[in-house]
Amino acid sequence: MSKVPSKVGVLLFPGFEPLDVFGPVEAFHTISHQSTKIDLVWIGPTLDPVSTAPKEIVMTTVGSTVDTRVVPTHTYDNPPEDLEVLLVPGGVGTRVQVPTSDAAVAFVKKTYPKLKYLITVCTGAGIAARAGVLDGKRATTNKYVWKTTTMTRPEVNWVRTARYVVDGNCWTSGGVSAGIDVTLAWMASVYGQEAARDAANHMEYEWRDDRNWDPFAYMFSDSEGA
Repeated sequence: MSKVPSKVGVLLFPGFEPLDVFGPVEAFHTISHQSTKIDLVWIGPTLDPVSTAPKEIVMTTVGSTVDTRVVPTHTYDNPPEDLEVLLVPGGVGTRVQVPTSDAAVAFVKKTYPKLKYLITVCTGAGIAARAGVLDGKRATTNKYVWKTTTMTRPEVNWVRTARYVVDGNCWTSGGVSAGIDVTLAWMASVYGQEAARDAANHMEYEWRDDRNWDPFAYMFSDSEGA
């Protein structure tokens, strides 16, 4: 039996979405205390703290300041050689017109061939798509900004109505909270259904264990994403 993966990396870039990161990380944190050895690393452009609300990206029209920062353990230029799983979050920093996302795209393109699994949350699928690693694969993303994300790479077989999609070693999910569901589903596939269910229960999280459950595809059908 092949060794199950344990080295997980979280990709950080300016303007990442907090729950895209911390929802899945909570699942990894929980399962690591219960049944599975997990080594989690944070990978950023440099070792400086990475902000969810960097000054170079317009975040709000009402003058709010809500900023979370994470200190990377590794950089794009020096990731762990034994990295097995990469989590790619979404956020305003994934926008094509935001140049700070270009380095993240290049990192995914360089790193993907060495990975056992790639997990994307929300518009993190846009970063993976721009890296070319989803070409010819089925994938999904945030429904509210569906159009602007999917139009960046028509070579991807985008699936609009899906909580998450699995194609080979790529696991892609819908908007924000869907990252928790796809992570738990991935854990069920890799570590076992019981371990994933125990993690969800310890989180007191109502796990949507159905990849086809997606009311948001209809809710936002008349929005920009239609």
